[in-house]
Amino acid sequence: MATDRYVLHVTPNVNGWEVKQQGSDETEWLVDDKDNAVNHARELAKSNQPSQVIIHTRDGRIETEHTYGDDPRETKG
Repeated sequence: MATDRYVLHVTPNVNGWEVKQQGSDETEWLVDDKDNAVNHARELAKSNQPSQVIIHTRDGRIETEHTYGDDPRETKG
């Protein structure tokens, strides 16, 4: 049985960078510095495992992902 993960996205915003929970229109956190947004997202993810942080570039592409807690594979590999 798979457990739903708490997924956060760090994305560019007109006013800087935002941390947003996947599937929500609400901004969890908004700052002017990407590093601060990433650090905050990681702390939230670590305290809400299993979780994932997806970090985007300024143009919206996925730059990197970090997974915390159990990450059961659904595919061979």
